[in-house]
Amino acid sequence: MGVPLCLLFALWFASGIGMMYWQYPMVSQADRLNHAAVLDGSKIQLSPAEAYARLGADLPPPRQVHLEIFDQRPAYKFGQQADQSIVYADNGELQTKVPAEMTRRIAAAWTEQPAASAKEQDEVWQDQWTVSEEFRELSPLRKYTWPNGEEVYVSTVTGDVVQCTTRRARIGAYLGPIPHWLYFTPLRKHGRQWSAVVTGASGLATLVALLGLAAGLSMYSPSKRFRHAGVPSYLPYAGWKRRHAILGLIGGVFACAWSFSGMLSMDPFPRWQGELSNPIAEHVDEMLRGGAIDLAAFGAKPPSRALAEAGNGIRQVELISFAGEPFYLTFRAPNQSRVVPVRGQLAAAFEPPQIAATLSSAALPFRIARTRMVMGYEAYYLDRRNTLPLPVMFVQLNDPEHSAFYIDPKTARIVQSYTDGSRRNRWLYHGLHSIDLPPLYRHRPAWDLVVLTLLLGGTCLCLTSVIMAWAVVKRKSN
Repeated sequence: MGVPLCLLFALWFASGIGMMYWQYPMVSQADRLNHAAVLDGSKIQLSPAEAYARLGADLPPPRQVHLEIFDQRPAYKFGQQADQSIVYADNGELQTKVPAEMTRRIAAAWTEQPAASAKEQDEVWQDQWTVSEEFRELSPLRKYTWPNGEEVYVSTVTGDVVQCTTRRARIGAYLGPIPHWLYFTPLRKHGRQWSAVVTGASGLATLVALLGLAAGLSMYSPSKRFRHAGVPSYLPYAGWKRRHAILGLIGGVFACAWSFSGMLSMDPFPRWQGELSNPIAEHVDEMLRGGAIDLAAFGAKPPSRALAEAGNGIRQVELISFAGEPFYLTFRAPNQSRVVPVRGQLAAAFEPPQIAATLSSAALPFRIARTRMVMGYEAYYLDRRNTLPLPVMFVQLNDPEHSAFYIDPKTARIVQSYTDGSRRNRWLYHGLHSIDLPPLYRHRPAWDLVVLTLLLGGTCLCLTSVIMAWAVVKRKSN
């Protein structure tokens, strides 16, 4: 079993080093804010209700509304993804098609490079960087490349930039995430088959690692009953077998843990791992977001006035309902937001008592067991790259799953949530696989040194397996 799997083991350990420092390219909400243009309130002529009325008279109230620059003009975006509708805020025009000249301008604005220097590729449905299911309803995509190696994918459905890669990011992905996840296009484009292969391979790898560890322990002799080069020895092996046995006895437990936790990344036991949907969490999130939005309520304070109150440099505005009241959430940059009430004064965040009161009604018939403010990262709220917002509000309920939420008071959004099952998964997957233990995270580069040492040891263990396997294959072929 080790002969056919040794190369896969070596690939996983070596690419794990790359995973420490390179991520798979993706466009996050933070990226969108960083690349968005600044809104000019003087150009917004339509209220949210007037803009929505342009879509039809009998539509139900929207559940998501954003105001931002689209193709150099202020626009309302109602809904999200493929269900999104765009109405320009300057004249009420509807954006129904996304022509090629528009996507070229949008891609050029994203890169801040001349549109004329971009090379347009054929329409893309699936390639190495857009192979996952999340891109399907946004496809086909138009791909533009620049001489510096930057590549931008724009959806022909929504007109949004949905993927962006650089030459450096692509190289990093091939050194880390792609081989580590077996994220190769011919396999990954078949989602179920890819999931089955990764789950099966990591499960089999766990079994092989356990068998190897058991074999090593069964042959280990504390009394030195073996002899090596005429000297009493703990092990009966010589050469590469001896090196492999020593490395396996030292790092075999970590090899087992990494293989098993890697399998858990595919959620093979969703009920046990707590990955099934939690109705309470979904209801709480719905209550915090406010559900359907009453656009008429925003007539008392138009967006132009809200922008003036929020100050300069606002790139995106989200319309929400919280505790039955309409609010504008204005974003200048990631984790830099301001709350502008339609009836009230500018605030840096929602008040924790307001959030607790909303949660109390959302959690019925259960009650809030405890709340506290979290000022720094902790065991269940960690981020190696320090991008998660702080401070956040922690709320735990007394329901059977002991549901707990970390809520950003700046946006009244759930940043992370846990149940009993997902708490187990946090330690069995993230704890074992990423070694994301609070003491190490707080004292970097301690985490880097520990994980690099373990990964290099695992890589050496696998390389001895490759050498031994090659010897077996060579002997069998002669």
